[in-house]
Amino acid sequence: MSDTLIFVYNADSGLFNTLTDTAHKLFSPKTYECNLCAMTFSGIGMKQEWRKFIDTIDLPLEFLHKDEFKDKYKTEVELPAIFLKSGNDLNLSIDAEAINKCKEIDELKQLIREIISV
Repeated sequence: MSDTLIFVYNADSGLFNTLTDTAHKLFSPKTYECNLCAMTFSGIGMKQEWRKFIDTIDLPLEFLHKDEFKDKYKTEVELPAIFLKSGNDLNLSIDAEAINKCKEIDELKQLIREIISV
């Protein structure tokens, strides 16, 4: 069984939440609570640079909103976060502090490269 890389956004799922988040990112980006969302999505969808990067990752990927993550994994952790799941073991690989320190998408990509090249 191969590992799975799980990206968890600090945003809830659903149409209303998506519309609210999009407006927040556009009109008040400095106060938006999910740096993972802000770096990887624009107001119109996933950024092309991010899409190309994740297409190069040779692992199964899972993308979850915070409500979906809590329902599925019954785990509380500061978000956003990136996990590496091996079998039934869910390991926090990149925590909220590290993600929130990233100013550019290249910094985030480098953090991910470091955990998947192990």
